[in-house]
Amino acid sequence: MTGAKAPAKAPAKAPSKAPTKPAVPHVVIVGGGFAGISAARALRKAPVRVTLIDRRVYNTFQPLLYQVATGGLNPGDVTHFLRSLRVHQPNLDIVHEHLMEIDPDARTIRLLDGQEIAYDYVLLANGVTTAFHGTPGAKENSFAVYSRSQAIAIRDTLFTRLEKAAAAPDRSKGLSVVVIGGGPTGVEMAGALAELRDQGLEPAYPELEGDAFRITLVQRSEILKPFVPKLRAYAAEQLRRRGVELRLGSGVDEVCPDSVRLSDGSVLPSDLTIWATGVAPHEEVREWSLPLDEGDRIRVGEDLQVVGMPGVFAAGDVAIAPQDLPQLAQPAIQGGAHVARQILHLIAGEPTERFEYYDKGQLAIIGRMSAIGELPGIAMLPGIRRLGILKKVPPLRKLIALTGPFAWAVWLFVHITSLLGPRNKFTVMVGLLVRYGFRLHRAPVPIVGDVPAIRPSRAQRRSRATPS
Repeated sequence: MTGAKAPAKAPAKAPSKAPTKPAVPHVVIVGGGFAGISAARALRKAPVRVTLIDRRVYNTFQPLLYQVATGGLNPGDVTHFLRSLRVHQPNLDIVHEHLMEIDPDARTIRLLDGQEIAYDYVLLANGVTTAFHGTPGAKENSFAVYSRSQAIAIRDTLFTRLEKAAAAPDRSKGLSVVVIGGGPTGVEMAGALAELRDQGLEPAYPELEGDAFRITLVQRSEILKPFVPKLRAYAAEQLRRRGVELRLGSGVDEVCPDSVRLSDGSVLPSDLTIWATGVAPHEEVREWSLPLDEGDRIRVGEDLQVVGMPGVFAAGDVAIAPQDLPQLAQPAIQGGAHVARQILHLIAGEPTERFEYYDKGQLAIIGRMSAIGELPGIAMLPGIRRLGILKKVPPLRKLIALTGPFAWAVWLFVHITSLLGPRNKFTVMVGLLVRYGFRLHRAPVPIVGDVPAIRPSRAQRRSRATPS
């Protein structure tokens, strides 16, 4: 029928919106070392979003860097790709950047690329770096061993200078290597250098008379001061048996390109100087407007929360707590896990708790089948230590001192199981067994450094091509 109006259409329904998920708290962790990774993993099943920021794309297992420096392990054996942590942790994001500024009022951080990231809670766990204590020439003329690149530089320089010594007209002697620092890093470095020298380098360099290189360990006081006296004495004896000269009681006044001047006036010739003493926070920590102590470490309370800054935590070597924690791996690992628990307490509206550090002991290796260790007494072992009555029995609280092959086996087990990832565990186990294992340790199998190839210069090629 003409003129009839078409029936009016019903108004279209607005598309239904999917229910929005409530925003979860955002935890930012600065630093992918022991404390940072421990905190991130502790939050794996928590209702939070975690962002881990590090200037490198890998985590470094620093306790074994000296093995890389002395040709015992490959660099990849002691490093772990940070992004691989996301395989088992969907709530984790990795950002390869550098922290520049913290704004606690706005709860944001600013990165080197200008990016600003908002946070609900932040953990500063960016670690420390080598400290040269203002010693003249130390930074310019010695090699630190605190990063993968530094360890590789030591290995490459050692092999390069060995080749030069073998080709020199005066081949009556090998290199002189001076290790400065008698803590665990310095002692383990000196011991590993002795293993490298004795692991076939002498027959590998017949041009050199005697040892391929001589090792001198310099320490202002005694070596391995955190250990009990009898373990220090054992370590010193083992180093001397391996041909390491100990210069104790004198500090370092200056590091020269070819020598080390000691505070007693003596001069040690040195073809390679390794600086294995002292650490300090990175310089940028001073620019973060945080409360610092006289050594530029971040001041935290007993709960590891930065003094006067709610929601901001610091753990590991960069932090200084009232508990006066040692700058070792275990306080960092336990501290990172503790911070994760405190963040969950705060999210739940609960008060934070004091950090209780459990000292699991300490270990140091000198060489093949030789190490020292201190373990807590029976009354202080996990699980048992909660039984307060046992702590009242002095023999059960007594420290357990380990030496020799058993301490070496414990050291091997602890270090292998502490690594991240099955591949690293397996390759490190094989590498250390090849270096220290029965019969294998006598074969010349070090991982060779990158010695520059011999090539003629352009001028030499032209002179050869030009007929006389």
